[in-house]
Amino acid sequence: CTGNGICKCRVCECFPNFTGSACDCSLDTSPCMASNGQICNGRGTCECGTCNCTDPKFQGPTCETCQTCLGVCAEHKDCVQCRAFDKGEKKETCSQECMHFNMTRVESRDKLPQPGQPDPLSHCKEKDVDDCWFYFTYSVNSNGEASVHVVE
Repeated sequence: CTGNGICKCRVCECFPNFTGSACDCSLDTSPCMASNGQICNGRGTCECGTCNCTDPKFQGPTCETCQTCLGVCAEHKDCVQCRAFDKGEKKETCSQECMHFNMTRVESRDKLPQPGQPDPLSHCKEKDVDDCWFYFTYSVNSNGEASVHVVE
């Protein structure tokens, strides 16, 4: 019974937190906990203490690795641009596609949120359609609400 149960009449009786015919399946989900506090990053199921990623783009022990994904900054650049400056590729579809985050304008880069806050934070520097740099931060709180701070 792999040391996780007692064999009685050739059948394993598993200790608490173990299951399976040989008690080889752990019910402990802590190895599946992603850095955002979700089981398998919300992109898989925890089976026997191991993540089974249901979204094929994501892999790794907690379904957090994505080789083909855009970075957070590139992914949200067009929406930040249309919301903050009313320009860019999503200007015409901004109200349909880009309302998924709360936006706050700040006067300068030193007024942007800084690392050290409890929510994961990305500092972004992207080029707009006029080839000018613009700066913003993107963070998601524990309730899954996204916030953007953008320099005017």
